[in-house]
Amino acid sequence: MTGSGLRTGQLADAAGVNLQTLRYYERRGLLASPQRSPGGHRLYPSDTLTLLRVIKTAQRLGFTLNEVADLLDAGRHQHNRRPDTGLQARAKEKLVEVEQKLADLTVIRDTLRAAISAGCDDLVACAGSTCCPLPFAELGERNDRADTC
Repeated sequence: MTGSGLRTGQLADAAGVNLQTLRYYERRGLLASPQRSPGGHRLYPSDTLTLLRVIKTAQRLGFTLNEVADLLDAGRHQHNRRPDTGLQARAKEKLVEVEQKLADLTVIRDTLRAAISAGCDDLVACAGSTCCPLPFAELGERNDRADTC
C-alpha cells in the first residue's frame, strides 16, 4: 500500500478478485474511477477494499450485481430512499427467493432419490412408464402409453 492509495494489484489481491473484476466493477459503476499516480498507476482509496468485500458478500448471499448496485445506490441516497429499496426490504425479498429455491431443490432431491430407488436407468423407457417417479412419467399417463413396470 502506498501513502495515497492501493494500486490495482494490491487491491485485487487484498479483496481476492482479479484485475478484470475491478475494471468491470468500474464500468458498471460499482466502483468509482480511481485517481492516477504520476506514473499513471490506478490508485484506489483504502475504503474501496471494504466496498469490494461488501459487493462480494452480497453476491454470495444471492444478490445479482444489478441488485448490489441498487442497494449501494440506495445506501448513498438514504434521505431520498423509498422504504422498499433498502437492505431490509431487499433481504426479505431475497429470503423468499432462497426459500423457494430450497423448496424446489428439495423436490428435485426427493425425485432423484425416488428415481434411484425405482431403478430408473433409461430416460426414454421411463418417459413411457407410469411407475417412474420422474415428472415426465405424468406425460406418459396423459398419452395413455403402455406401462412397462
